[in-house]
Amino acid sequence: MLIGGFQKTSLIDYPKKIAAIVFTHGCNFRCHYCHNPELVTGAEKIADENAILGFLDTRKGKLDGIVVTGGEPCLQKDLPEFLAKLKDKGFDVKLDTNGSRFDMLENVVLKGLVDYIAMDIKAPLTKYKKIIDTDIDIAEIENSIDLIMSCGIDYEFRTTVTESLLTVEDFEEIGAVVEGAKKYFLQNFVYNKILNESFKDAKPFTHAELDRVAKILLDHGIEQVHIR
Repeated sequence: MLIGGFQKTSLIDYPKKIAAIVFTHGCNFRCHYCHNPELVTGAEKIADENAILGFLDTRKGKLDGIVVTGGEPCLQKDLPEFLAKLKDKGFDVKLDTNGSRFDMLENVVLKGLVDYIAMDIKAPLTKYKKIIDTDIDIAEIENSIDLIMSCGIDYEFRTTVTESLLTVEDFEEIGAVVEGAKKYFLQNFVYNKILNESFKDAKPFTHAELDRVAKILLDHGIEQVHIR
């Protein structure tokens, strides 16, 4: 695994669990607002997998789960082997993904290697390229959404929102794609470190706009809509 970072404890990244976080290197998206830019383009491993696994041996009974995030973890060819090691140690596994590598996502799901999936929905399918600044096969996104909603594993969808890239009306199309989903989180843009510094003055949605988006999603049968 190409691991770019490790956080020993988190109380907020895995719902209702105390977790550690493994950050993988590399991403095939170039989202302007990405808050982990050092993981997007970097290729040098800066964290040792064996050292992390050794540390986790000392945290059995103290940690409930491990979050594997990125970057994009599904780009890692040995992701199934790494997740299997985490499961063998008795940890629940949460996987964060952008959904662009359906085959890998399906692989780890069918092997029972993940217990919770969080997928970023970047935009309406027709506007994806504007957000991710690269070309992808949009069918991969659709297939990943369908898999996540039908596989029986706990999950959430989430979208980072900013007026520079999305409109309230865009969520009509997004809602139709994830009709009837269990949980959806809206993450308003907050400037910190980002991939594209020229984007630092981007405007977040207003509270009123977020409320309108939440209503749209609820009208599409989504069970829970939360604003972070």
